[in-house]
Amino acid sequence: MTFTIPGFEQVRLPGADGVELTAAVGGSGSPVVLLHGFPQTHLMWRHVAERLADGHTVICPDLRGYGASDKPAATNPDVYAKRTMAADIVTLAASLGHERFALVGHDRGALVAFRAGLDHPETITHLGILDIVPTLDMWNVLHGTSAAVGYHLYLMAQPPGLPEAMIAASADAFFGSFLEAWANDPTTLPADVRAEYLRASAAAVTSIVADYRASADIDVTHDQADMDAGSQLAMPVTVIQQDWGAQLGFDAAGVWKAWAPDLDHRLTRAGHFMAEEAPDEIAAAVRDLLAR
Repeated sequence: MTFTIPGFEQVRLPGADGVELTAAVGGSGSPVVLLHGFPQTHLMWRHVAERLADGHTVICPDLRGYGASDKPAATNPDVYAKRTMAADIVTLAASLGHERFALVGHDRGALVAFRAGLDHPETITHLGILDIVPTLDMWNVLHGTSAAVGYHLYLMAQPPGLPEAMIAASADAFFGSFLEAWANDPTTLPADVRAEYLRASAAAVTSIVADYRASADIDVTHDQADMDAGSQLAMPVTVIQQDWGAQLGFDAAGVWKAWAPDLDHRLTRAGHFMAEEAPDEIAAAVRDLLAR
């Protein structure tokens, strides 16, 4: 198996600050960029991308630090700030001739998409978010024993050294545990796809940890500044997530409404890997978003 989306061209494109990203590009029509989550690559969008490609140019990059994209050393907090990763995506799309585009992100990619929507409102026409709340809100809703579901957030927030060593020593077990725990249907991830996610993640431990560490530091600072300033997402926003509000005791739709006045908030019965488990549902929601 070639580990990209069937029928898509795999290309290298410029990001911010001299970083290059690998992306799968296919279809034709108005542009839609799809950003993957953890512990995955752009391959997670294979089913949804194929469904959208009949009416759209679909662009699926590996985020910086993941997959086949560059993995710069985290020499300062900005390197893996979601602000920088969002600038990667705007630069990448512009290199393909798209000064304005719709953006959909899952998990870590959704955090990048959220930041892109706030930082580049003139560029992002529509915003889709799968299975997160913004970074600042994420830390606020995790408390008590319920926070155990996000233990990896706390592990990778620690100073450089120990988290990287611990994860690298048992990479397949660590990354594989999320692939198993977060999928409602184990057949959602075929063996060859699962193996590719594990291979790619094991090769990117340092940069993955740096991405998460930024979300316990500089990303919180950026979100807090926007909240204090009353900044909101100016474009139509669709959020699809599991019922985390009921599980963790908060109003998920209310959290999102504070950031996104033009909000379509949906709950799904699919697991975390919803783009693979329920591609028809997710593709239809993206089409609904683009029609707003």
